[in-house]
Amino acid sequence: MSSPAATATTTAVTSVTDATFAAEVLDERLPVLVEFTADWCPPCRMIAPVLADLAEQEAGRLKIVALDVDANPQTQAAYGVLSMPTLMLFRAGEPVTSLVGARSGARLLRDLDGFLD
Repeated sequence: MSSPAATATTTAVTSVTDATFAAEVLDERLPVLVEFTADWCPPCRMIAPVLADLAEQEAGRLKIVALDVDANPQTQAAYGVLSMPTLMLFRAGEPVTSLVGARSGARLLRDLDGFLD
């Protein structure tokens, strides 16, 4: 039986792979927040419901996706991601800011404030 947080995460936050990263992130017209995550990462599990809530609240303004670094090492290496969770915001196909570690939704919005329309 899945928890409500797990259900919300699967519906609100899209999973991307090395193969779909360009289409889902780099070619997207909206800003895209990429969570570089891993199943073995406790802080990643902590931030998942925060990201799911934020994805619903900011729909139409911000797209949020998750990339499993263990299954998708090419994208992780391309962006030099070493710590999980790393949250990287992309605009017009380019990374504009990177945040490391779990945080509350309010703090995450403050951290991203200058980068969103």
